[in-house]
Amino acid sequence: MDVPCVCYVFFYDDDDRTMVCVSSHLPTAILTLVTVAGLTCKEPITCSRDVVICPDSSLQDAAKQGPYDVIVLPGGNLGAQNLSESPAVKEVLKDQDCRNGLIAAICAGPTALLAHEIGYGKKVTSHPLAKDKVMNGDHYIYSEARVEIDGNVLTSRGPGTSFEFGLAIIEKLLGKEMADKVKAPLVL
Repeated sequence: MDVPCVCYVFFYDDDDRTMVCVSSHLPTAILTLVTVAGLTCKEPITCSRDVVICPDSSLQDAAKQGPYDVIVLPGGNLGAQNLSESPAVKEVLKDQDCRNGLIAAICAGPTALLAHEIGYGKKVTSHPLAKDKVMNGDHYIYSEARVEIDGNVLTSRGPGTSFEFGLAIIEKLLGKEMADKVKAPLVL
């Protein structure tokens, strides 16, 4: 079995709860090639709740290591805004989308999909407070589901759905059996 490559794009004021839930369980599912990319550099990032994340590389350097099987965008209002305004994120997402590679976004992260014109016409979800922004222009079909998968776009609601989000990524990449294996000891 090929080991999927995951790129987790991260920036300050991102929601560290989703990062911890997702990144700590993806490697459990034999996803040993997880790259945590800092948006502008690989310096330590202080998150919205003072958790410090040490990226493996900058997004620019991580993009050179691709292609990735999934690009993951976290939540957090300021973090999502920075992802939305980044030309580097746009380039990585457009490349991923052109290859029909999986793009996953949680909480306010789906607002970056809108900003970079990714997944138009697809069914998405987001944090309830980001719904109006995501639906600006009616480019998506909005879902209230905890996790929504439509083709190569996977979205989720927020910190309370982060385990489901991570498991959905595992299932999409490695199948239901592996997702169930990872889920069993989590007591969800």
